[in-house]
Amino acid sequence: MIATMKSVREYQAIIKAPFGVLGICCTENLLTGIDFIAVDAEVQSPQNQFSKTVCKQLSAYFDDPDFQFTLDLKISGTPHQAKVWQAMCAIPRGETMQYGELARELSSSPRAIGQACGANPIPIVIPCHRIVSKTGIGGFAHHRNGYQLDIKHWLLTHEQR
Repeated sequence: MIATMKSVREYQAIIKAPFGVLGICCTENLLTGIDFIAVDAEVQSPQNQFSKTVCKQLSAYFDDPDFQFTLDLKISGTPHQAKVWQAMCAIPRGETMQYGELARELSSSPRAIGQACGANPIPIVIPCHRIVSKTGIGGFAHHRNGYQLDIKHWLLTHEQR
């Protein structure tokens, strides 16, 4: 099972997803995080209008992989991470890029790309799942096996429609 690092009270919403449960973190008008949390976590209704919008947009994406998110984001990371996250957003739905390919494009290393992918605070919206290894699916959320890779596999399969 997935253990959460945040208390349930810190989420502005908790929703069921086709592959598990998501904890939504946001301010009144900015999305700050999406966490994969324990599959037995109780659903929590959105706490404000913006978290309701986040939930609606995630639901729209789960129904239609061509849905385009229009959420304002607040993310903090290193300049390198920001560059990687921005590059991930440019990868079209249904396509992937290898860690090494993105590393060459950004004058980085595959390991640094993987670390930035794993540190992505807003997965799904910032599509780190579209970065794969040369020999397979690669890791996801700093994991190389288990439930997280099931999530990545679901996201990639969903986007192949």
